Amino acid sequence: MKSTATNKATCRGRFGNSKNRIPPVVDTHLKNPNIMKSTRLIILMFLIAFYTKNVSAQTEIPEYRRLVENFVHFYNSNQADSVYNLFAPEMKDAIPIDKTQAMVAGLKHQLGDIVSIDFIRYQSTVGIYKTKFNSGTVAMNISINEAMKIDGLFFKPYIPDTIPVMERNTTKLILPFEREWDVFWGGDTKENNYHVAVQSQKNAFDFLIQDKTGKSFKTNGQSNEDFYCFGENILSPCDAEAVMVIDGVKDNIPGEMNSFFATGNTVVLKTKNNEYIYLCHFKKHTIRVKEGQQVKQGKLLGLCGNSGNSSEAHLHFHLQNVENMNIATGMKCYFDNILVNGEPKSDYSPLKGEKIKN
Repeated sequence: MKSTATNKATCRGRFGNSKNRIPPVVDTHLKNPNIMKSTRLIILMFLIAFYTKNVSAQTEIPEYRRLVENFVHFYNSNQADSVYNLFAPEMKDAIPIDKTQAMVAGLKHQLGDIVSIDFIRYQSTVGIYKTKFNSGTVAMNISINEAMKIDGLFFKPYIPDTIPVMERNTTKLILPFEREWDVFWGGDTKENNYHVAVQSQKNAFDFLIQDKTGKSFKTNGQSNEDFYCFGENILSPCDAEAVMVIDGVKDNIPGEMNSFFATGNTVVLKTKNNEYIYLCHFKKHTIRVKEGQQVKQGKLLGLCGNSGNSSEAHLHFHLQNVENMNIATGMKCYFDNILVNGEPKSDYSPLKGEKIKN
């Protein structure tokens, strides 16, 4: 994960005086390579402040349904002008005709036509529809004012109500490495953990090794081999099944990042309690497990690397409630028995700046 709040792919102060060194960029918010196309759609959001009208009914309002069906018809017919004419005045101000045309064209390019819409519920002022496109399914949130005009429109991932809610792990975990490492990002707050902004990674960790001066490399950080954690053993934190294995992604030159294969070389483990553990950025061709394999706690999974959207060698580690990152919610992770700054802790979730060891 990246150390800059602006999420820019830059490495600030990596080669400067260690006393004044700004913490290194690590990696950007991860995206499952298989869903990157639909994830980009979510960036294409058009959300206007909704009116404070009272919509309490959980059966669909017929007049609203007709307007939604008109939107679908005009969208599928590439009639961006007609879509624009369905908007309330403040919506037109925020999304003028040229932006409406771009919205329709962008959605078409990403997902194709709308195949079906299924009403789910009204939430406050917003009607939520499961919307099936040719190339994916999203939740369309649409708000209609008293004049029967659209005053809010928002697309986001469709998350079924059947997805389990998990606040934390119940499986007992060890740390996934052998010697003392540092927590570069970890905790519940934005100050301690920039991952909190991403639903599937909100309790993620970035682990690396730093020396007494706070440097993560031995000399000048020009090569991956110069970083303390590059090539270190990464272990399975528990008995689990390897449900996803990605290998063959090249390690980056330090300071450069590969956003196309964001997670880099990756192992995803499924515990007996249906928790999904993501371990990312392995060194190329070092992963020692295969998809479908049962692994034991402490088994060597591979070596720490700098693959994917990562600017220096480190391990990204997080838990989530389902395998699909696009609809998952991150879980808080507690380790069973560890040393934190040299003191024993049990059932503990590490924080930014701490030194940790099994």
